[in-house]
Amino acid sequence: MPERRIYLLSPRELSPETIAVTFAKTSRSPESFREIAAGLSDEKSAQFHEKWVVGYGHASVAEHAVLHLAFENVSRLAIECIESNRLASYTEKSTRYQKWQPDDFHVPAQLNGHPQAGGYSKVCRLLFSTYLEALDPVRKIVFEGAARGENESDDGLDRRLRSQYVDVCRFLLPAAALANVGMTVNARVLENVIRKMLSHELAEVRQIGEQVKSVARAEIPTLIKHAEAVPYLSATRDLLIEQAGSRLGATASAGGGAVGRQSKHMDHRSSDWCTLVDYDHDGETRILAAALYRHAGIGFAQAVESVAALAQAERVRLAQALLGRLSEHDIPVRELEYCTYTFDLVMDQGAYAEFKRHRMMTQTPQRLTTRLGYSVPRLMVDAGCGSAYETAMRAASDVYEELAEHDPHVAQYVVPNGFHRRVLAQFNMREAFAFCELRSAPNAHFSIRRIAERVAQELHRVHPLLAQYMRLPAESYAQVEERNFASTRDSN
Repeated sequence: MPERRIYLLSPRELSPETIAVTFAKTSRSPESFREIAAGLSDEKSAQFHEKWVVGYGHASVAEHAVLHLAFENVSRLAIECIESNRLASYTEKSTRYQKWQPDDFHVPAQLNGHPQAGGYSKVCRLLFSTYLEALDPVRKIVFEGAARGENESDDGLDRRLRSQYVDVCRFLLPAAALANVGMTVNARVLENVIRKMLSHELAEVRQIGEQVKSVARAEIPTLIKHAEAVPYLSATRDLLIEQAGSRLGATASAGGGAVGRQSKHMDHRSSDWCTLVDYDHDGETRILAAALYRHAGIGFAQAVESVAALAQAERVRLAQALLGRLSEHDIPVRELEYCTYTFDLVMDQGAYAEFKRHRMMTQTPQRLTTRLGYSVPRLMVDAGCGSAYETAMRAASDVYEELAEHDPHVAQYVVPNGFHRRVLAQFNMREAFAFCELRSAPNAHFSIRRIAERVAQELHRVHPLLAQYMRLPAESYAQVEERNFASTRDSN
């Protein structure tokens, strides 16, 4: 029997395109991977990709070519486009642990020579100065309520508690704030990333797309050389914006919704900010049937009928067998993916920055706006910074409205993290476990924690048999909200 061998093909020795060809050739060649790689050169690899990937569309080969891209000093608004690609990995500069400086914001090219360019820079500087001035007062409040560890220095205490006070002050940072993000991605996905960027409505994102293409071609010259703007994406976006304005604009404006400027006060204690709009009513039955299907040797319809006929006590035992042995770090089995939920959510932009990381979900966010009001963190008020905070937020709202008349896409840059945003999200129960457990943890940011707690509460309401196995803290979302939010405000 041949000896089993497992080894790495090192990117230090082989180019990404050569590694991709090496793996591709194993489907037809009896040689080992090392032998295949030894017979290749960059030129031969390029010829292979030109013929099979570009010419014949065997794009899966490109998935074996992996790049690590570093993005520095790009706006957090642009990062949303970068991180919208599901099949890639990201690590981003954290607004919870790092502090921003007064000039750390992007000025969009669309404002060059525009009458509002001065107002844009002025309000960004106001937001950043208010942010910096709030750090010490909020830090003092946090430190006063903390127990110092034995022999813990001031620097050590600050490192331990920094996220708690920076968390609060970050509500002031606008979408224009500059950040860094690292991205690990295969060439097949990267080609689509570049196409999306080159088709984007923001000049900054299109410029980033051109830079990414230029940098990537040094490593994978063949695999992404045909990545161009996609007319379908830009034309469809423009048509849907037109249709939404003509078909839905009048209704939303009349009802005080997001399209009209006179948005009504949004109370985060109402049910408006978390609505379960659709779900699989027989989802628990489908999951339990799928769990049996793997082992029973019967069709799925028959498995569903069998589970539906079970007495409640039998369903409880089956659920216990499926989820009862989950330990702290275990991931539930994939059968939980046979039940889906659709939520219409409203959350502050800071929370959305974390929510978007759950890329197994299908998410449809609306554009950033100041028209849904903003949250006021309780610590900001307790630290004596509430008035300055609200002054800065109202100023951002005023500049947003002035910019939105010119270009609603560019106007997004001035929207601070504290303003609310609407997003439609669909996900299965397995992803619900991952999201609710991670984002309801005591160390999670409080504005995303309240979303996770409320989503979990809705799942417990409609599917209590399985949702009870979520590993959640005892504290309710109402307690989290009461402790961390002073109030919400209209933008007017």
